[in-house]
Amino acid sequence: MDDPIREEITFSARFPLPFRVLFLGGLGVLGWATNLHGLSALGIDAASALELSTHQPHRLTHHPYSASEPDTPLPTARGGWKLVPHPATLYGPVYRLFFCYAIVLCLGWACYQHATRADVGLVDVYKFVPGVLMLFLLMMLVSPFDVAGKRERDKFLHSIRRCLISKHRIHFSDVVFADIFTSFAKVLGDVWLSVCMILPGGSLLYPPPQQGLARWILPTLMSIPYAVRFRQCLVEYSLTTNESKRPLYNAIKYATSFPVIFLSAAQRQVAADPELLGLTGSGPWYGEHSLFRLWLLSALINSLYSFWWDVTYDWGFDLLRVREKKSSSSVGSPPRQLMLPRLHSRSALLASGQDDDDSTEEQLGTEQGDNHPRPSRRYPYGLRSVLLLPLPVYPFAILVDLVLRLTWSAKLSSHLHSFIDEDRAIFFIEFLEMARRWMWVFLRVEWEVVREREVRAALPPGTRLRRRAPDASAEAGYEMLGERESRANSVEEAGAGAEAEDWRKSVDRD
Repeated sequence: MDDPIREEITFSARFPLPFRVLFLGGLGVLGWATNLHGLSALGIDAASALELSTHQPHRLTHHPYSASEPDTPLPTARGGWKLVPHPATLYGPVYRLFFCYAIVLCLGWACYQHATRADVGLVDVYKFVPGVLMLFLLMMLVSPFDVAGKRERDKFLHSIRRCLISKHRIHFSDVVFADIFTSFAKVLGDVWLSVCMILPGGSLLYPPPQQGLARWILPTLMSIPYAVRFRQCLVEYSLTTNESKRPLYNAIKYATSFPVIFLSAAQRQVAADPELLGLTGSGPWYGEHSLFRLWLLSALINSLYSFWWDVTYDWGFDLLRVREKKSSSSVGSPPRQLMLPRLHSRSALLASGQDDDDSTEEQLGTEQGDNHPRPSRRYPYGLRSVLLLPLPVYPFAILVDLVLRLTWSAKLSSHLHSFIDEDRAIFFIEFLEMARRWMWVFLRVEWEVVREREVRAALPPGTRLRRRAPDASAEAGYEMLGERESRANSVEEAGAGAEAEDWRKSVDRD
């Protein structure tokens, strides 16, 4: 047996696929906790920026004029001061949920290691250990008992339900949640492979054979996160209040992922029986068949399109934005950090601010819709006028996003996983994808904060806004609410719980 194959078998014996899946799942929980923690450390109210408080009836106060706005410690025009929980109450429970998850996972892996003792011959004898562990964690996820972060588990399940069936409004938190899950597409497919390995006839040392119709189960599972995100974009585009074509263009971006996934699955048949398609010889067949070239073209289109969308629309940079006019004064001073008035922002998406005079110096041009093109002026370094993070972070993030986007095809291409010597490489790529998405969340939320600030800066003070289309342009993405409508709508969006209903009745009496 060759040394590389022996090393891969040893890797699969010590760290089999079911444990790798559980590890990446826990990494996602930790990444979300650090995202919330990091946003709070940067002075951004994560609950308001992500509309998290909108979906939590237990956070609503009996304040008749605060329902339409995120919780904020700043004074309002009518209701006086409002008290909100410390930001740690947002990310603290997620950390605790992760620690519970990590303890259970480490105990299960320790039991597996003690039973097998790195002996390849004992791996399949004790393959029931990761199976029992996965079943136990699934039962904990849906457990009705108030243990192991029940509130956070319920939020997670409720977010899945909302992403799958919401038809009237797509919340920004749902967009971020669904985008994060697109980075778990390969992990979702690995869950199916793990089940096949654990069942009788399977082995933890080798990937299970996918024959007949079963070979389409893996790509179908991997395409679910992209189908969910595709559906969200179509819902936004079909809204009567939508005036932008941007959600449609975003839907096309997610649609380009399906050819990559399913063309890759089709190539498994070619790899299994090259003579079936007229390929001769014992050497590598890649590049010899039109199916591979079509897959390569679709992967390149999706990767470059996704990178362009990340930089231009998800992060709001001007680096790759197409302009009809060019400004002669494109070189200037580096962008300055955002400075907000201390007591005039009703959303208080940033926890800190400067004096009014400083805020006046920062006049921000709003991003226009399709019928109102943005000014032709390019901002320094191809970024934007308002930056909340240190300047070196942005070129680093753009470079990392480009490199990891180009590895997207390997991450989602199931035909590359038919070779055992790819286990460690694929696991490493999945880990890097988690890191890329973790970084993406910071810049995506930052741009949403800046975008809403630009819209509010152009409106009279005290105007009530509601985000109605996260993927639309700035003008099309927000709507102004009337006094009565804002209070009624916010309660309806909070859910049908008893607390929200009682709160609404109290508002009507007032």
